[in-house]
This record gives sequence, structure tokens and C-alpha cells, in this order.
Amino acid sequence: MKDVMIVQGARENNLKDLSVSIPKNKLIVFTGPSGSGKSTLAMDTLFNECQRQYLESMGMQGINKPKVNSISGLSPAICINQQVTNRNPRSTVGTMTDMYTSLRMIFEKLGARKCPSCQHVIDPIAYRGKVEAEKDSFTEYIYCPSCEEKMEKLTRTHFSYNKTEGACPTCKGLGEIVDIHLPSVFHEELSLEEGAVDIFAGRYGEYQIAVLREAFRYYKLPEGVDLPIKEFSEEQRAILYYGVESDQVKQLFPNVKPPKTVEKGKFPGVLTAMWRRFTENAGSSAEADAYFYSQVCPVCHGDRLNEVSRTVTVNGRTIPQLVVHSLEEMLVWVRRIEQSLDQAHYKLVETFVQDIETKLSRIMKMGLGYLMLDRQVITLSGGEAQRIRLSALLDSALTGVLYIMDEPTVGLHPKDTEGLVNVLKRLRDLGNTILLIEHDVDVMKQADYIIDIGPGAGKLGGTVVGQGSLVELMEQVDSVTGQYLRQEKTIQKNYRTGIGEGVTVHHATVNNLKDVTVTFPTGCLTAVTGVSGSGKSSLLFDVLAKANDKFYQGFEKVTGLDTFDQIIIVGQSPLSRMKRSNTATYIDLFTPIRTLFSKLPKAKEQNLTAKHFSFNTAGGRCESCQGLGYVTTNMLFFPDLEVVCPECQGKRFKQEILSVKYQDYSINDILESSILECQSIFEEEKKIQKILSLLMEIGLGYLKMGQSLTTLSGGEGQRLKLAKELLKQGKKTSLYLLDEPTTGLHPTDTIQLLKLLNSLVDAGHTVIMVEHNSQVIEAADWVIDLGPEGGAKGGQVIAEGTPELIRANKNSYTGQYL
Repeated sequence: MKDVMIVQGARENNLKDLSVSIPKNKLIVFTGPSGSGKSTLAMDTLFNECQRQYLESMGMQGINKPKVNSISGLSPAICINQQVTNRNPRSTVGTMTDMYTSLRMIFEKLGARKCPSCQHVIDPIAYRGKVEAEKDSFTEYIYCPSCEEKMEKLTRTHFSYNKTEGACPTCKGLGEIVDIHLPSVFHEELSLEEGAVDIFAGRYGEYQIAVLREAFRYYKLPEGVDLPIKEFSEEQRAILYYGVESDQVKQLFPNVKPPKTVEKGKFPGVLTAMWRRFTENAGSSAEADAYFYSQVCPVCHGDRLNEVSRTVTVNGRTIPQLVVHSLEEMLVWVRRIEQSLDQAHYKLVETFVQDIETKLSRIMKMGLGYLMLDRQVITLSGGEAQRIRLSALLDSALTGVLYIMDEPTVGLHPKDTEGLVNVLKRLRDLGNTILLIEHDVDVMKQADYIIDIGPGAGKLGGTVVGQGSLVELMEQVDSVTGQYLRQEKTIQKNYRTGIGEGVTVHHATVNNLKDVTVTFPTGCLTAVTGVSGSGKSSLLFDVLAKANDKFYQGFEKVTGLDTFDQIIIVGQSPLSRMKRSNTATYIDLFTPIRTLFSKLPKAKEQNLTAKHFSFNTAGGRCESCQGLGYVTTNMLFFPDLEVVCPECQGKRFKQEILSVKYQDYSINDILESSILECQSIFEEEKKIQKILSLLMEIGLGYLKMGQSLTTLSGGEGQRLKLAKELLKQGKKTSLYLLDEPTTGLHPTDTIQLLKLLNSLVDAGHTVIMVEHNSQVIEAADWVIDLGPEGGAKGGQVIAEGTPELIRANKNSYTGQYL
């Protein structure tokens, strides 16, 4: 009993009365096809029951019990999943790990600054200070020992770009400003009548030009409607750009009051009106995308801090210099501080120096030394965010804990996976149980025990089909994973050679890329590989994906894109943050289904329209839960709890809507069915069938129609995006850019995905993907390998060619693992 957790009769989601014994104090892998029930067993059953028993032992009642007869031998559990919850652009690796706070404290205590008057360097410890009362607060001032200049003493707040005391006043601490791209708005060679102002189209344009004409008359200026606007006078240009009520126009006409009505020429100004709309729409509109662009703040040059704060140094470095270097270099600086300080100075910052040093060395062990403190949390991959959270547990002295992790190797090169597995083994050796949901065969080889769930996805899964070590699985007839490993691997020999010149990136220097010029063959399946942080995503998504943008930085040009009608980017970002969006609504499958239901005889009898079958609009849905099927209870310090709606019992709709049935299924039954099941329900419906069979093809048949998009993994979301793009495809030739499409895929599902990608290439498209999965790299026609390491030591093309050539290249880590 002590050494094993026993689950009896688990029935959550698709689990079929599953019973299993899980050894404790081991490194255990749950594997099996996507959607077979691994996460349901690990997260929804084991973790939820651990949580429930823990909270109930503290006196909290009413917590939902998972559908399971019993679980014995449970331990307190910690769950680390892939969700990146913080979408704030101000949140960085430094603020997420709290290292930036410790850094600010070091600068408050030790930061040396120059006197603005005589440039004398002031040591913060040896200054003469004075506290003065002001209105409702007290401010501490210091005096320059050389010229007696009075200055405000700098505190930790002055080093925060999230506070007014520290932020650069121009960009408000964001490091970049948004501006309007004038050449896109004004075509200087043309007159107003010929379309000089890009946004003056149709009737709206005629009306605006008429008002502008009146404004020119009002200020006794030539009308100039037929003049090219490059010949406009300063006054005409000021009115056109900024409008009659702007300071610019008031300065030029100090004695003229602006016109009060449109008839008299109250013209708002093209740029002024654009800024107003930009602010009202919070920067999200077609106009914002077409004419507005971000650029580095011209005042702080991206340093985020104000002039005084960004020049303060500790051991010769300013905060902006430290946060843009890799964490490896940051560690070198911290250790140098320790050695160079005398006892008195060191005592002041000992706690903060040790805090940073501990956190940095833990993150290094995770293979994330290439990250920077300034890296925005939004830009981290799910795997990176998960490993940062995992690093916080590394020196944990806890024992007897159950750690549950969801694919921690996502986004890791096989070279880095080794390091991560060693870290997990150390946690295990302390006396903890490590449970990984994982598809990586390299991790399975290192595991103490594997539980294989299957045999299929959705209703075809939910049972244990194999358990034991990897060698034992290979001998078990029912094990899906064992079966895959038993098959002989056939290595592809006939690689496509590409058509035409290919797509060439010229002189890319974005992030850590070192003046990279590289050609991607057209009409091929290309894999971009390399260790974590080597520059793969930068090359694909910061250069190639932005090649057709009006404004870009960090590369000279990209040639060869004219053979494509469109570039389709399928990344790992969440499809939606709204719980109301689900599989069926996202892929436009729910609309034809609702229409079908509204045409049924019973629906016509009750005068029901397609709208009544929507859970997103009032009419047919249950108003108690507003069509979600559950209501949320606030748990104060714990995550909100979702409880089945007491009114509709989780059925989402009113009774009369549920009484309308197609093939004996109500509209809610359809939402509760998987894509696979819907294939047989809608056998007769061609339009619906087309979408369903595509989803089956890309291995998503197990998803429920009503499954919320917020619950999908990065890989699932990406494949759903891919399906949506394929349905809109038509006759266009496309360049597909994919970001690790095998995330969350079992090797057997990866075979399906490769069939789909190959059929895309055979149909005349080009597919380029960032990938670490050796199964996919071997199946590619061409490989571009970046490295040699991550961060500052990466950013170069190490090898390019067919997988055969990469395998033969001694310098390539990817080649070694192939």
C-alpha cells in the first residue's frame, strides 16, 4: 500500500471503468494516442482527487469528486501544465520569476550615479542625505559631495518600468512606441482628387475632401485639390495632417478662431482622426494593422527606464545592459559582484544576490540559459513556461509529493531533453513520484514505468493497454506504443528536390541571428531544427512570416515569395481565450448543424430558427448558465470551481429545444459527441461530412464537438487552425509556416500528420516547420539546422541538406540524434 497508488473504477470523460496500480517514488510515463484519456486520468482524476482530499482535510466542503470508485495511497500533488496564463506585455521572465525585484533591490543599495551638474560619481552608501516633508509624503534627497547639487534619492521604485517614477515618459515603460507609417497613408505624388490620402475611399473620401476644401477657404489658403500634396504649403499640410483644432494649426494662425461647424470647414485632420480610432479600438482594427507599426522608443532606445534610472551602474553595468543579455551572462555578473564587494557592502545585498544566483542556476539546469530577463512571457513556448515553473521546484526539500507534468519536453531538442530528464530523476531520488504525460520515446527509455492508455482516441480509448518498462511494452500485443516500436522504421530515400529558385532570406539579424542568408526550397517539406534558443522561431516567424509586411526590421529582404498567393502561419498561440468558443464553432461546423436542426419537422412546428439552437445567444439556451452547462463558484484563494448547472443539468438548452432530435440526437447530444461519432450521425450530409473527414485525417477525431478551445493543447489548436485554413484554401498556392505541429502527438498520430503534410506538398504547396521530432525530421525533404548552441552562442546555419546529409554532418547536434 505504501509504495503504490491504486485507482479503482475511474469513469471521468472517456475512461472505461479503468483500474490501475501506479508505483510511487518512480519516474512514470503515461502515454498513448492523442485523446486516449491520459490527461483525464492524470489531471482530472488523480490530481483533482488529491486536491479534493487535501482541501476537505482543511475543512473546505462541497468540492466535486471525480467519477472514480476509490483511489488509495494518494500523496499531496503539484501539477505543472503548459498554459501560459499571463498575457500582459509588461510581464517578462524577470518579473515572472521575481528576479527583477531582487535586481532592483541591488541597484537601490549599490547603484552608483553621476551628479547631473558636475558629473562626480556618487557612491550610494557614502552620501549625505536629508528627508523633507512634501504635501502628504516624505522624500529623501541626497547632496553631491563635490558641488552640493540636490537630487532625489533613488529607491527600488525608480528602477521599475511599471511605475511612473522609473518608466521612460515617452513609451510609458514599454520600450516601444506605436506610430503611423506616413508613406502608406499619404501618396505625395498624387493630388487629393487622385487618391493622395489612402483612407479617403468612395463617398467618405468625397465628403472629407469637401470639408478640407472649406477649411482651406476659411483660413484664406489656396484650395489646392488638384495639386500633388508634396507641393502643399506648411499651413495646408498642418490642416490636412492634424485638423483645425490642433496646436500646430493654432500656432500658425494665432489670431484666427477655428471653425465651429463642418459646413465652415471643421476638418478633424487625417492623423488626428486615425489616432482617435486607434485609441477607441484599443489598437485592434483593420486600419491599425494596415497603417500603424511598432518601433523602438526613440528616447530610451528600448531600455524602458527614464534617463536617470537607466544610467545607474553596479559593477560597471546598468539594468538595461543586464536584462538584454542571456541568463548565463547574468550569472557571471552576479558571481563577479559576490567576489568584488567588501563585507559591509555585501551584507546590504546578500539576500538578493543569493536569490538571483539560486534561481539562475536552477534555470540553467533546465536548459533555458539562453533566455533573457527582458523576454516577454507571451513569447515563451508552453514548454519553456512550464520549465521555468519547474525550475522553482528544483531545490525543493519536499518529499513524498506527486508531481504531475504535461509534456515537459515540448520544444526541446533531444540534446536538451537529456538534461531535463536528469533533473526529474533528482526530484524522484528525493522520494517523490514524477508522473509525466509524454510521447517522446527518449523519455520513455529513461522512465522506470510506463502506462499505455488506448487503444484509440475518445470513446475508442480509456483503457490500459499496456504497462511496464519500454522493453516489456514491446512484448505486449495490445500496447499501441509497443506496436509502433516493434515496426521496422523505413527511411525515406526519394527526397523532393524542389521547384524554381526557392525562397531566400537575406542578411537576417533579428534577435540572436548572426547575419543569416539561407534558401528554403519551394515545393518541399522543410524542417528547421536546432537546440532550444538557436534562432529557429526567429528565422521563421520574425523574418519569413513578416517578409510581405510594409515595415519590418532585422533583415534586408526576402526573395522568391512571388510564386505564392498567400503565406499561412500556424503557430502555437491559443485559438481563443473565450470558454464559449469550441471545436464546432471555430471550424464553422456548428452553423450548418443548427440550420439542419431548424429544418426538422418538430422545429418547424414550434417555429424554431437556427438561432434557437445556439448556446451563445438568448432564445433557446438555458439562461441560468447562459448556455455553458456549468456555473462558476469563486473559491477565494483557489482556482474558481465549475459546477454543473442546477437548472439544465449541464444540457445547455431549454427542454423544448432538447426535444428536437436528428437521428435520435438532441443538439446537446451532438455537442457531447466526438468528431468520429458525428461522422456516422451525419452520414447523409455532404457539407458536414467534408469538414468531419478532414478533422479525422489530421488525427483530431477524438475531440468533442463542444470541447472548449481553452482546453486544447498547443498542438491540437495548431492542427485545428491548419484544418480551418485547408477548408478556405480554394485554388491558391500557399506557403505554410508551422511551429512544432507534432506537439501532443503520439508517434502513431504523427504518421497521420505526415500524410496530411505530404499531401499538401504534393498539391503544389510549400511547408516549412520548426521541429524537434526525429520521426518528422527524417521524413522531411530538406533540413536547415541552426546552432551550434542557444542564445548568443546560436543564430548560425550549421548544416543544410537532406536528412541523409545532416546525419553525416559531425558539427550538427541534430545529425548526432538522427
